[in-house]
Amino acid sequence: MTASTDTAQHPMRDWVPSTRTLLVGGEMRDPEGETWEVLNPATEEVIATVGGASAAQVDAAVAAAREAFPAWAALSGEQRSAHLHRFADVLEKAADRLLPSIVNEVGTPVSLARYLQVKMAVDEHLRWAAEAAKVDRTVHLGGYDKPHPTESDVVHQPVGVVAAITGYNYPLNLAIFKFGAALAAGCTVVLLPSPRTPLTTLLLGELIQEAGLPAGVMNVLIGGADVGRQLSAHRGVDRVSFTGSDGVGAKIMEQAAQNLAGVTLELGGKSASIVMPDVDVTKIAVEMHLRWSRNGGQGCAALARLLVHESRYDQFLAAGAAAFDQMVVGDPWDPATNVGPMIRPDHKARVLGFVDEAVQVGGTKLLEVTRPLPEKGYFVNPVLLGDLPHDARAVQEEIFGPVAVVLPFKDTEEAIRLANDTAYGLAANVWCDDPVEARRVAEQVRAGTVWINGGGGMRPDAPFGGYGRSGVGRELGEWGMKEYLEVKHIQWRV
Repeated sequence: MTASTDTAQHPMRDWVPSTRTLLVGGEMRDPEGETWEVLNPATEEVIATVGGASAAQVDAAVAAAREAFPAWAALSGEQRSAHLHRFADVLEKAADRLLPSIVNEVGTPVSLARYLQVKMAVDEHLRWAAEAAKVDRTVHLGGYDKPHPTESDVVHQPVGVVAAITGYNYPLNLAIFKFGAALAAGCTVVLLPSPRTPLTTLLLGELIQEAGLPAGVMNVLIGGADVGRQLSAHRGVDRVSFTGSDGVGAKIMEQAAQNLAGVTLELGGKSASIVMPDVDVTKIAVEMHLRWSRNGGQGCAALARLLVHESRYDQFLAAGAAAFDQMVVGDPWDPATNVGPMIRPDHKARVLGFVDEAVQVGGTKLLEVTRPLPEKGYFVNPVLLGDLPHDARAVQEEIFGPVAVVLPFKDTEEAIRLANDTAYGLAANVWCDDPVEARRVAEQVRAGTVWINGGGGMRPDAPFGGYGRSGVGRELGEWGMKEYLEVKHIQWRV
């Protein structure tokens, strides 16, 4: 279905951004760099004109973070935890300001954004980081007698100043995944959002002030690739944490390497969902399709490469038709909508280009939403592609839109081989009624997260990241905390 663009006015749909200024060293500052327009991808309207940071403002933000670092790192874990919980309190109270920001600049349907883009990020992930700040990670190694008796401790200390550079698809989540752990560890942060979606992060700057975080502990910049390059290569930055495409991630790594700064890179994916022959596909097809198409398919862990046992293939396609009937494309403020727009016209063209190329090389549109799209907005109707070789671009490359591909397999070993036959390794899912076989397959799939039978929510205490071109390092949980901690061995004679 297609959502109507003539739905009743939602009380928050006409939101106007309250701030367009940067936060540097605890002060709101007018941008001095280039300006650009921020578009609503569902209406194509200009919703703000923003200015980016100048080179001098990037330097000032890094200097402010470095100046604030010793005092913030010296706080006890309990003190940092109190600051983070207070920040979470402020964000919870500001949910009605954050929600329209995300819906209007990202195009995420309000039915999805309320929990996935706001509540989960604050109530679960930021609160978890606040509690993690209290943990004493000192490890006592005990005695060692060569050449004379000694004892040792291993202690963990914050790395320093973190440049946190986020993607456009989940602006609040991706920011919290980074700064929550970094601040809990005792680091200070310079936060830079995607230039496509700067408004939620600018609002964060305002809320940082409301929360009373010490000046310089959190700094907010906006800007394009030039600001990102300067920040990644800045001599005052000790670690760069980036979420985005693998191509940009490679450049970030190269820039950070100029100063031997560490990197955490959460990059793309081409995640497989394996359907074993013992599964009743009529019970899972709808869930599978609605999952990869949510947020317009603009999710790095979207399970959009469907590997289905040949004995279940035809039945799976028949069952999937019901899911496509439930896909509602259109106005993200309509509660019935579950597929929003692409972020920009060039991205819409890129997604459609993958579909056209797949058809040109012999692929087939096996399932498709064909109802008329709204006249305005960068919408793409979801489509399931089939009859493609596994080396086709649509099968191998991240599309980042509401497009999935399905391939049959003959046996379990072929399913594992196909699942691993990609440059990426971010996530996967195994649908299987035999728990022993499901676990065996899950352990052989090369991906940072493997769900069995749909798994569950994104746990704040579990690591997230990938193999291969899906990135370097992990976010979330203790593994994410360790990205922002240096390890020191202290040894003394006894």
